Amino acid sequence: QVSELVQFLLVKDQKKIPIKRADMLKNIIREYKDAYSEIVNKAGRTLQEVWGARQRKGGGFWGETPRGLTLVLPQVFGLQLVEIDTKRHIYILINNLPRAEGQYLCRDKEKEKMGLLLVILSFIFMKGNSVKDSALWEFLHLLRVYPGKQHSVFGDVRKLVTEEFVRQKYLETTPIPLTDPPEFKYQWGPRAEKETSKKDVLNFVARIQGKDPTFWASQYSEAKATP
Repeated sequence: QVSELVQFLLVKDQKKIPIKRADMLKNIIREYKDAYSEIVNKAGRTLQEVWGARQRKGGGFWGETPRGLTLVLPQVFGLQLVEIDTKRHIYILINNLPRAEGQYLCRDKEKEKMGLLLVILSFIFMKGNSVKDSALWEFLHLLRVYPGKQHSVFGDVRKLVTEEFVRQKYLETTPIPLTDPPEFKYQWGPRAEKETSKKDVLNFVARIQGKDPTFWASQYSEAKATP
């Protein structure tokens, strides 16, 4: 059951789909539900020890394990099973190895999407950790990324941001009360909180702007105080 669960988790991770305990019970653990905790814990250790050992031996594409937004290649990189919703028992897999500050790694076909995500996360952080959807789209317009048009790299940008990134738990949306038409605000999701840091994002913005991170006093103070 442990090996089957490991494969199940790796398949789910390919699309960054959050994993529900109910699905693990239904599809893998089945009649062994009394041993659920033991099976999940062993699977978690397997992901860390087996896959992680390969990374430590062989290194990443740059010879080191990057730190930042990470779409992992599970047969190469160490993983950690993390419960992000203790009430509904929802899990995600995250990179569990040391990461080099300010970098991110992903499959080639996903690299451009993750670049856009990093820009969005940076915008949200620099604007006080929450932005209206209208403000986000105005910002993306400045980058010539339009929600109503098919992008040659990102495809349907509105769907990518409002559905895919949200489903993958990189972003969270919250309705703004008493707005007509309805408006939403965007914040970092739990996967973003686990896979990158505000310090990394601020350093990214600083490099783009050609300034020292201390230029943004409020964000610098927050980044220093956040693990």
